[in-house]
Amino acid sequence: MLPQEIIRRKGRAQALEAAEIQAFVRGIVDRSWTEGQVAAFAMAVCLRGMNRDECVALTQAMTDSGDRLDWSRARLNGPLLDKHSTGGVGDKVSLVLAPIVAACGGVVPMVSGRGLGHTGGTLDKLQALPGYMVTPRRAQLVRVLREAGCAIVGASARIAPADRRLYAIRDVTATVESVPLITASILSKKLAAGLDALVMDVKLGNGAFCTEAATADTLARSLVEVAVGAGLPTQALVTDMNQVLGTTAGNAVEVREAIDFLTGAAREPRLLALTLALAGRMLWLGGLASSPARGELQALQALDDGRAAERFERMVAGLGGPSRVLARGGAQLPAAPVQRVLPSPRAGVLTSMDTRLMGMVVVALGGGRRRATDPVDPRVGLTRVLPVGSKVRAGDPLLRVHAANAADADAALRTLVDALPIGDGPALPDPPVVRGVVGRPGRSG
Repeated sequence: MLPQEIIRRKGRAQALEAAEIQAFVRGIVDRSWTEGQVAAFAMAVCLRGMNRDECVALTQAMTDSGDRLDWSRARLNGPLLDKHSTGGVGDKVSLVLAPIVAACGGVVPMVSGRGLGHTGGTLDKLQALPGYMVTPRRAQLVRVLREAGCAIVGASARIAPADRRLYAIRDVTATVESVPLITASILSKKLAAGLDALVMDVKLGNGAFCTEAATADTLARSLVEVAVGAGLPTQALVTDMNQVLGTTAGNAVEVREAIDFLTGAAREPRLLALTLALAGRMLWLGGLASSPARGELQALQALDDGRAAERFERMVAGLGGPSRVLARGGAQLPAAPVQRVLPSPRAGVLTSMDTRLMGMVVVALGGGRRRATDPVDPRVGLTRVLPVGSKVRAGDPLLRVHAANAADADAALRTLVDALPIGDGPALPDPPVVRGVVGRPGRSG
C-alpha cells in the first residue's frame, strides 16, 4: 500500500481499514515510511481523528510491533494489574499504589516513564534511590514480582517500538495532543505487558494535559473503549490536578513523602483518597474484591498494618536499591544544599494554585528535562506545599524550595509568588480529588 494513498484517505477524513493501519505501523518500524510521511499521517489523524475501530486497530498494530510479555511460566501469585496516569505535578501515587495492591494479592508489573514537560516521571523519582535499577533482566524482574508482588520498571526497547519512533516525530510536529494517538501510545505498552486489568488515572486541571472537563472525559472514554475493544478490562478515574498532589514535587522529596505515606508518618488526605480509589478499582477488576468500596477497605488495611510498606521495601531491595529503605536515613536519599521558604505576602486564603507553573519551576531547578538528553538533579524540588483553601498570616510559609544553589532558589521564589495567589474571604472547601468514573460497572470494563 502506498503511504501517500493512506495519508490522502485519512486527510479526507475517511475511515481506514485495519490492513492500511497495519501497513503504516510496519512502515514506522522498518523505516519504509519516511519521517515526513509519518508526520503527515500523524497530522492527518490529529486533524481528522479516528473512530473506535481504527483506534483499536492502531493500538493492536503498535502492540504487535514488538514483544508481548508472557508470564505463563513465571509462577506469579495473583492477577496482573496495573495503573497509568496521564501525568501531573507531585503525582507519586505509583510509588505507594503498587505495593498496596501487591499486599492485597495482586501482581503489579508497572512499566513507567520519565518526566515529560512540566510533569514528573516515576522512573526519575525511583532513581533518586541509590542503586535502583529500572531496566532489570527478566530473571530478576520475575524474582522481584514473586517476592514483592510489584516491580516498577522502564519499558524495554522491544516493547511497542513503533510508539518510540512515532512519539519522537509527534513531539516535534505539534501532533502530541491527539486523543487517538495518545490512546494508542499508552495502551500499546499496557497491552504488551500482558495485564489482566488496568485502571487509568486521567488528570484534569491547570496542572494536567487535559485542562477542560470535556477533553478529559473524551480521553478517558477513548482509553476505556479501546482497551476493552482490545480485550483488556479497564476503567478510568478522572481526577483533580488543580493543585500539587500531596505536599511535595520533585524526585527525592517525593520518594521521601511516599515512604512517610507507607509507614504512616504522614498521609496527605487527597493523596490518600486517590490512592485508595485507584487501589479499590484495581482489586475489584482483578477479582480480588467484591466491589470497589470493598477494595478500598482492603487497601487501607494493607496500608495500616504495614504489609504495603514491607512490599515496597522488598521491591526496592530486589531491584538493587537500599536494603532498609523504610528506616529513617535508610533510603540514602540525596538532599539539596540550599533550602528557602516562600513566605505569604499577606494574610488571607490560598485561593488557587498555578500547578503547571509549579511543575515548570521544578524543571528549572533541574528536577526535570527541557530536552530528552538533559540530566536530572534528584535533590531539588518543593516540599511542605500548602493545599488550596489554607488560611495564612503574613509571613507564614507557603512552601519550601530545595535548590542546588542560592541563585536557583531565588529565581524559583520570584516565580512561585505568582503561582500561589492569596485572597480574602473564608477558606474554600477542599474539592474532591476524584471527579468522575468512566467505564461500565462490570469487570469487563
